[in-house]
Amino acid sequence: MGEDLNSMIILNDEDGNEVEFEFLDLVELDGEEYVILLPAEEDESEPGEVVILQVEDTDSEEEESYVSVEDEEILNKVFEIFKEKFKDEFEFLDSEE
Repeated sequence: MGEDLNSMIILNDEDGNEVEFEFLDLVELDGEEYVILLPAEEDESEPGEVVILQVEDTDSEEEESYVSVEDEEILNKVFEIFKEKFKDEFEFLDSEE
């Protein structure tokens, strides 16, 4: 039985509001893990924009914590890995339009 790629996760934003995301992938880079998420409720101004968060270890085995990534270089590297992995499944638009 394969992994269900359409799994939804709910995260709390900085205001404590629950936000639903579709889990797309887990990418490893330089010993760190990053999740690629797609917001379930798409913002009209930026459709299809993914969110990349770093997985942070917690004391609990069942619980993971995600932190935003400020480093543009890391974000780009993680996104490139993701794009290469899913180039046949998703249509990627260049943001340099």
